[in-house]
Amino acid sequence: MKVIIHSLSEEYENMLKEKCDYVIKADGKYSNCRGCFGCWTKHPAECYIKDSIKQVCRIIGQADELIIITDNFYGTYNPEIKCILDRSIGISTPMSTYRAKQMHHTLRYGKHNLWKNIVYGDISEEEKETFKYLTERNAINFGYQNNDVVFISDLSETEGNI
Repeated sequence: MKVIIHSLSEEYENMLKEKCDYVIKADGKYSNCRGCFGCWTKHPAECYIKDSIKQVCRIIGQADELIIITDNFYGTYNPEIKCILDRSIGISTPMSTYRAKQMHHTLRYGKHNLWKNIVYGDISEEEKETFKYLTERNAINFGYQNNDVVFISDLSETEGNI
């Protein structure tokens, strides 16, 4: 399953829906993670907060390919995308294992193929390096075997990079 998380305007919604199995719009109309860890223990992979991203753990957990389209926010995701990723901690369990020769949480859904970030907006070389490192670390933590980051100068390049 191919999932796209994005913070683009409505004009891109139909194009994105044609390119994947599931689209998550980072519109900020949901709550931040409260750190209760209920998605780990009480009701695995489901957030107790009743809003539009309640099932985000299961959606991301079942994605073989995850594409995140975000504007640059000082070398990382914008706050709306970051909130979605924070709320998806339930894709793993509280148990630990070794992955990539380091300790990580055990994956609830197994390994996945590709974590890809498409980044737009003004970005310095230092911020690019930070984003590359962030992409690599997120891919390992979420159980993705491959990662890629693409920097685009204009949103018209989005479709060609999905």
